[in-house]
Amino acid sequence: MFDLDARKMLGASVAASTVTSGAERMARTRRQLSPAALAAAAVATRSAYSPIVVAGFVRAVESALIAFVGTLVYYAYVFPTEGFRWPYIFAIAGISVLSVVAFQAVDIYHVHAFRRPRSQIARMMSAWSLVFLLAIAVSFFFKLDLAFSRVWLVGFWAAGLLALLGSRAMLYVLVRRWMRDGRLTRRTIIVGGGSPGEALVQALKGQEDSDVRVVGVFDDRNDERSPAHCAGFTKLGTVDDFVEFARRTRVDLVIFSLPISAENRILAMLKKLWVLPVDIRLSAHSNKLRFRPRSYSYIGAVPVLDVFDRPIADWDVVMKWLFDKIVGGLILLATLPLMALIAIAIKLDSRGPVLFKQKRYGFNNDLIEVYKFRSMHVEQCDATASKLVTRNDPRVTRVGRFIRKASLDELPQLFNVVFRGNLSLVGPRPHAVNAKAEARLYDEAVDGYFARHRVKPGVTGWAQINGWRGETDTQEKIQKRVEYDLYYIENWSVLFDLYIVAMTPIALLKTENAY
Repeated sequence: MFDLDARKMLGASVAASTVTSGAERMARTRRQLSPAALAAAAVATRSAYSPIVVAGFVRAVESALIAFVGTLVYYAYVFPTEGFRWPYIFAIAGISVLSVVAFQAVDIYHVHAFRRPRSQIARMMSAWSLVFLLAIAVSFFFKLDLAFSRVWLVGFWAAGLLALLGSRAMLYVLVRRWMRDGRLTRRTIIVGGGSPGEALVQALKGQEDSDVRVVGVFDDRNDERSPAHCAGFTKLGTVDDFVEFARRTRVDLVIFSLPISAENRILAMLKKLWVLPVDIRLSAHSNKLRFRPRSYSYIGAVPVLDVFDRPIADWDVVMKWLFDKIVGGLILLATLPLMALIAIAIKLDSRGPVLFKQKRYGFNNDLIEVYKFRSMHVEQCDATASKLVTRNDPRVTRVGRFIRKASLDELPQLFNVVFRGNLSLVGPRPHAVNAKAEARLYDEAVDGYFARHRVKPGVTGWAQINGWRGETDTQEKIQKRVEYDLYYIENWSVLFDLYIVAMTPIALLKTENAY
């Protein structure tokens, strides 16, 4: 057994690479997929729900339900005769919290348990009863047994149990629907066919109640070395084809079936795939090479090595969404008067609409439409940004020159954040599709450029508050922006976002690169 952390080894090798990713070349001109790949990509999919977040919401709902039932029984039986008494309120709160802890201890807060409620009834009843036995023991030990009505206690236990069983029955129906819709499944791609790929697919398919749904197999080898079919799945194309495939449909997980000894092949493929917002795992189920047990994670019973994780997942997605809606909404309200004044100034300064819409790259290279205040003469607006604005650019209006220097032309993008949801308040800035540096498209000028699209773009970002905004007349400027964007993605937190928002007004005082 080797004392080696394979995840760090592989991750560092790919991140340090300066080989231009095939994904970046294909983003400009869409790669032609095989009929089988097109058919698989055309299957309608819905956005996924995180099982971790679902389990968290179930905990919160059940805790609130228990508190509600206890309070209802109290007001129905105790309150009419004894009036309001704090000990009951404390007891209800304590039982609500202890119940969630007990349910967690007996392992009934996961999606598999939600899908099979009958097998969990005994565990739930045992944990629920144990909580009440503990409550009775505590009240007896502290001589509080006379402070509580026995009828209330028995009523709370019985009504609470019925309420919990009823809620689990409804949750079962809901989870089954989500599973049918694919919201609680991980759409998975296997990279590497042949006998290793077939063994991996069979291992995944053989697991009971698995949330993994294999969508297809991709392999760079020809049909002689890797058959056209693998465990019932048609080989959909090469790894380069997969990058385009992942742009067209939802993919959650990529598993390499290749042996760890095929290091060069794995690294070559990872250099193409790391720019995608997916989890990437290296299967270890058939490898003779063994690492320390803690080096592995598991997909059911299949051991894997974690190579890359999507940057923002599970509760982080919820926190990011709340931050965008709450903080973004407050900033939008605060800046509405200023936006009204800017709109009036634009109308008085030149003819044409106040707002300007532009196509830019969004999450996973999707094209999104963002709003800006119009800063150019209407007949000279450049929707594709094929020619970037330079100092004293004659296309820019008088008002436009001022609002561009202060980045006030970006304020309407707050509507994208709060209402459309295709921008975040903080993130890598969205770039126009034909933006260039030294006559080279951004993805041609910077290796790994599209890795910045693994998260939603933002109105402000880490690069901007560090002075990397405005004209990109040299490759160094766009390279620095991407470098700071990737640092932000790898180190994201809510506090980091809050710091960037707080520092943005100060950063906007430096206007030497903005025109």
